[in-house]
Amino acid sequence: MSGAPTGPGGRSRGGRVRVKTAKRRSAQSTRWLERQLNDPYVAAARAQGYRSRAAFKLKELDEQFGLLNGVERVVDLGAAPGGWCQVVKEKRPKARVVGMDLLPIEPMAGVELFIKDITDEDSEALILTTLGGPADLVMSDMAANTVGHKQTDHLRTMGLIEAALDMATRLLRPGGTFLAKVLAGGGDGQLTAALRRHFTSVKHVKPPASRKGSSEWYVVAQGFKPAGGAGQPPVE
Repeated sequence: MSGAPTGPGGRSRGGRVRVKTAKRRSAQSTRWLERQLNDPYVAAARAQGYRSRAAFKLKELDEQFGLLNGVERVVDLGAAPGGWCQVVKEKRPKARVVGMDLLPIEPMAGVELFIKDITDEDSEALILTTLGGPADLVMSDMAANTVGHKQTDHLRTMGLIEAALDMATRLLRPGGTFLAKVLAGGGDGQLTAALRRHFTSVKHVKPPASRKGSSEWYVVAQGFKPAGGAGQPPVE
């Protein structure tokens, strides 16, 4: 387009940024950059000081389900870069918040951050000690790095979800809430059955901030039952 900027992309008549091809940039990287430049949630996150667009997913889910109402102890698994922790502290400034991830996380006031694998033997004890008691809310926005093989990617993603749920069942207080990213449709039958055993309400939702073309959904499981419980609630 005549008169286009000389930076990484030019703006079309409709206002959409088109990213030019560049040496040593793959087609996938070009698509990712173009998507970022045209994503209103990315722009809003920058404008409002959030570390990631994911902050808006939690804000939307909280608005719908009241996830942060009255919480005093919160765990964020796969916390990097920290957008969800920011939202928790914004609404519940006095809450104790623990974040854990394999990736480095920039320090955040009022949040205890650990660069650690959640499956390590001492991770659970470390979180409980830091919280000073059982959690009201355990959140997981973890996602496995994809390798391009559909079955392998599925198994790796399910493994993370199951690990997060397993830890949540040992961290949550009775009546607590588990929030986690899952696959399109809410995961497989085994995961759904486990959620229904442990929670009185299990719902699947795709918040507006979640990209339409992505396969991610979120499961909101409320009313934790430490010893399981009779009956199974409907899954929506």
